[in-house]
Amino acid sequence: MIRILKYPKLSIFAAVFFFLSASISAQDARPVNQPPDARFDQPSGEPRPNLLRELGLSREQIQTIRRLNVERKPVEMAARRRFQDANQDLNMAIYSDSTSDEAFQTRLKEFQAAQSELARIKFSNELAVRRLLTPDQLVKFRELRQRFADVRENAEKRQGDRIGQPALRRIRRGRQMPPVN
Repeated sequence: MIRILKYPKLSIFAAVFFFLSASISAQDARPVNQPPDARFDQPSGEPRPNLLRELGLSREQIQTIRRLNVERKPVEMAARRRFQDANQDLNMAIYSDSTSDEAFQTRLKEFQAAQSELARIKFSNELAVRRLLTPDQLVKFRELRQRFADVRENAEKRQGDRIGQPALRRIRRGRQMPPVN
């Protein structure tokens, strides 16, 4: 089933910020015998994208982002756990043998509160990272985000084409009727 996102630009923005945060937290010290650019190479020899290098973040910016990630991680994990528990409780309220509107409404409010807390944590972190960027870095970040969105869109289109091809072949061969909308 293909899911259409309600806010595709927001999800792309969030994905890029997540990628930025993950790439910063994944950075570690280079071993003594390793050349400076060796950690940026993939096994194929192609250089992999490095947001830190492309954005030109200063050492202070990187350290601040790492600190933000360290502080955010346990808070986000706890919020994510509350969200998962609230989601499970809501499903149980909906699909239990005996359901009540009151139980449903209570569980729905808990779910919405947990979802809201996750969003608050995520977007607060994104804003904190955004505030660290200089105007030039912000312009570059927007360009990188657009490139990322284009790559993602092309990948989704290719995947969507592959998903639809077998069904289309069956329809053409007369084995399956087209779906009725």
